[in-house]
Amino acid sequence: MLRPLARLITSLGLVALATTAAQAPVDAVYYDGYLGKVFQYRVREGESLLEIGRRFDLGFNEVTAANVGVDPYMPFPGTLVTIPTAWIPPELSPRPSIVVNLAELRLYFFPKDPADPLLSFPIGIGDEGTDTPLGLYTVDRKSLNPSWHVPASILQQRQDLPPVVPPGPENPLGTRALHLAGNDILIHGTNRPWGIGRRSSHGCIRLYPEDIVRLFECVGKGTQVPIVNRPVKVGLRKGKVFLEVHGEGNYQAEPGEVLHQMARLDLLAKIDIGLVVRAVSEKRGYPVEVTSIRR
Repeated sequence: MLRPLARLITSLGLVALATTAAQAPVDAVYYDGYLGKVFQYRVREGESLLEIGRRFDLGFNEVTAANVGVDPYMPFPGTLVTIPTAWIPPELSPRPSIVVNLAELRLYFFPKDPADPLLSFPIGIGDEGTDTPLGLYTVDRKSLNPSWHVPASILQQRQDLPPVVPPGPENPLGTRALHLAGNDILIHGTNRPWGIGRRSSHGCIRLYPEDIVRLFECVGKGTQVPIVNRPVKVGLRKGKVFLEVHGEGNYQAEPGEVLHQMARLDLLAKIDIGLVVRAVSEKRGYPVEVTSIRR
């Protein structure tokens, strides 16, 4: 299923896994095109895009990017919205691994057995000034019902907080946490689910309460965790080319740069340049087909 992967990554000239902190504008992957599907949903009375997003395990950024012009807090009942539950997985890492892609505010868990399904969850990441760091980490330990040892920098801003917040509804770590070796960053749950799909933390990676339970059960000590920034991903399915573009973060892909990388992948003859330019400009955040109809 992944046989073309090595050729694509080599032709793209991506950095090695040990240097994933480097910026790469395009992440070329072959994983049967993409995972999941994109479909339409009609808004019910009293629903917001935040509630709809959580129902379908999407972050705030994903459901709003796919529905530009729709009020995220008070959409009109009956509005037909796009549910973008489809993703092109990022660069495959040694299994098992958790790949965190900051550009799309989503993580992917590649299980040890390739026959097991790949899992993907929306996340909240560090706010400006407390950015989640890029790099290659490993899971050092796991904590069930962790206490929160409040960092000194936060205590200076929030003098109402105690030095340690015990487990419970006031604990921002939620019910489970994965500790990353070599850094104070955690992958954990949250008591503020509306922060998923946003830059809402002090550097840690947050998941919906129900998602951290699933991830926690699958991940063992020593699991590798590359944290990368891949705003553009390419997927191939049955001869068709798909492009997924995100607008989160400081780096914004330019159409010319993406087309240059497409040329290096030997895909220019297969794509419609106009569709590529449109995909890069719109940044819908889910896979869109850019195959040329003149093939």
